[in-house]
Amino acid sequence: MTNQRNRGRRIRQASADRGYVHEVVIACASEMIARHKRSYEREAVVFDPLHYLALLEQKTRALDQAAPFAGWQLPECFGQLRRLLEARLRKHGSREYVQVLRLLETFAIAEVTLAIEDALRLGTISFDAVRHLLLCRIERRPPRLDMENYPHLPLAQVRTTQAADYMTLLAEACA
Repeated sequence: MTNQRNRGRRIRQASADRGYVHEVVIACASEMIARHKRSYEREAVVFDPLHYLALLEQKTRALDQAAPFAGWQLPECFGQLRRLLEARLRKHGSREYVQVLRLLETFAIAEVTLAIEDALRLGTISFDAVRHLLLCRIERRPPRLDMENYPHLPLAQVRTTQAADYMTLLAEACA
């Protein structure tokens, strides 16, 4: 986690930029900071949205306006998660959504997508739930979500079934 936060600071320090035929690599000391596909178009600007997510966490409103995120195609479930988070948590919902996006720095988009779809299906709409479901999927273990950790989520109210309820069903079936 510290490594990701310090990436922006290191890029401003002395860095070694190497241009190859197919890519450009930016390194600081012996650590690679960024790797981009090389563009041969005149005056082209190539952005990798993943490199800007740490900054976006501080300036969440930039998600809709910032050039690195323009045209960034994400699966539909990402947009659905964002709408639900922002509807429930307002400004903090945007921050949680950016935290979910930051999972893409470490995990493949297919894995994060499946975790988001699981969270949406289960109704556990939060960064913690998505991360938990993602790690459970990778580690091949069943998820154990404790709803007390998510006070903003609605709790299901299930009453105990009475024997008379079954009699009602039998009466409707005979009718």
